[in-house]
Amino acid sequence: MEPFSSNERKSTDITDCCVSTSRLPNSRVPIELGNLEIKISRDGSWYYQGSVIARKSLVKLFASVLTRDSDGFYYLVTPAERGRIEIEDAPFVAVSLFCEGSGKSQKLTFETNLGEKVTADSDHPIRVAYHASNGEPSPYILVRNKLEALIARSVYYDLVEHGEESASDCRVYGVWSCGLFFPLGNVDRDE
Repeated sequence: MEPFSSNERKSTDITDCCVSTSRLPNSRVPIELGNLEIKISRDGSWYYQGSVIARKSLVKLFASVLTRDSDGFYYLVTPAERGRIEIEDAPFVAVSLFCEGSGKSQKLTFETNLGEKVTADSDHPIRVAYHASNGEPSPYILVRNKLEALIARSVYYDLVEHGEESASDCRVYGVWSCGLFFPLGNVDRDE
């Protein structure tokens, strides 16, 4: 490497060496690929063109770039490309539950079918939706950025075992986690 010539500017100020973000080109907009023919079934299985994607490492890679847009649809997004995928219910399934403590100090942590652990708290609330035709509950926990995990039925039964009636409304049954009460449903009583 040759030394600076006498007519080149020498700088000892570190800010002179930094690139101003105002001089950088605008961030790249990913190319729209349309429908990728990838589907996630209600049980958390991933499919491509109707065939199951059996390699868990590939599914985890896809899940790492999964987003849900403001339009409510799901996409796999990389810096270069964006493609829409179909999801039957939720992109993840909570397959196990770990409980520490009890009552208001209880901490509930779920593990998804892809090995992600998420603790129910203000950033990761539990919610229960009810099927319109049969009233069956479908419980969910927010994993990240508008992406939820359907809580598997067996895990939901475990969750209910850690619940109690609300102190403020004895007709509401729910669970505590990280100091927050998450309603699971109403208590049916014969009056």
